[in-house]
Amino acid sequence: MRFLFKTDYDQDIRLFKHGGTVFWYGLLMVLLVLAPLALDEYLLSQLSFVFIYAVAGVGLMLLAGYTGQISLGHAAFFAAGSYTEAVLFNNGVPFLISLPAAGLLAGALGVVIGLPALRLAGIYLAIATLAFAFIIEEILARWESVTNGNNGMLVDSVEIGGFGFDQEWRFYYLCLAVLVLVILASINILRAPLGRAMIAVRDSEIAAQSMGVNLAKTKTVAFAISAAFTGLAGALYAHRLTFISPESYTIFLSIELLLVVVVGGLGSLHGAVFGAIFVIVLPQLIVILKDILPAAIAEQTGLQAGMFGIIIVLFMLFEPLGLYGRWVKIKLYFSLFPLYKRATFKRQKSYLRTDQLR
Repeated sequence: MRFLFKTDYDQDIRLFKHGGTVFWYGLLMVLLVLAPLALDEYLLSQLSFVFIYAVAGVGLMLLAGYTGQISLGHAAFFAAGSYTEAVLFNNGVPFLISLPAAGLLAGALGVVIGLPALRLAGIYLAIATLAFAFIIEEILARWESVTNGNNGMLVDSVEIGGFGFDQEWRFYYLCLAVLVLVILASINILRAPLGRAMIAVRDSEIAAQSMGVNLAKTKTVAFAISAAFTGLAGALYAHRLTFISPESYTIFLSIELLLVVVVGGLGSLHGAVFGAIFVIVLPQLIVILKDILPAAIAEQTGLQAGMFGIIIVLFMLFEPLGLYGRWVKIKLYFSLFPLYKRATFKRQKSYLRTDQLR
């Protein structure tokens, strides 16, 4: 078991806590870089989807996991990024400009929904964001002069400086690069005063406000950053599908993104990646499961959505820390064996005194 002795503040905000972290992350990056040499195009395409969902998951994690603001409308920001990228790129705007523009527009929409939602929390905030997603979906279907309505839009393959990303392995590297940049940006945000203010708001708004945290500013900025990262994922998603329509950005997509952060583990950037892997792999497992289940159940159209709902409930009941939380428990078990105590991660029922004022 490793013990870290911190002697100054810089150690607490260091990007990598110790040399072992550098080694394992470095090894992971080497494996990801070499993956196209060993995997076929189908597996690379699935990994590209994992990276795209992980980018969106990191965005939602900053809002839900680190700021405590639940959103059921992130499909709207995902769609905003996709359609902005499609319109700009198809009209000759370079990818290095259209991609940030997609993120900025989605971030602006995040401010639009974040400001009216400042007085909302919990289920009321979730309902408000869900209504916003329905509004955006309807706009995409009705604004035919820009979005082509329900007929959808074709999206050209990415090209940067004459170098095309039309091959699967090239687009894989592009998605990987965006994911790494988004994770590094998120880590730096969380190390900054803004990130600590977000965590304080999540833990106790009353305590955070008493310490001088501007609740309105923190929540609005969190919405903007979360929406911007989700918009970047939407832009990559548009190029990955090569064809987009309003039907691709329904409430089911919002549920998938929520599943990423809940199953992955709220309050952990690792959890966003774990959850993305789970969400992409699960439909493949359902397809295999259909061959085993009786025909009356396997042919039900809502089987996948029902499975997602059941999984969310089961994780919230039996593993609220998600997949990453389970991984932490496994590591701690082997680190402390045979002195590990089963009650180490038992949830406490005590609350802050500031919470009792509500």
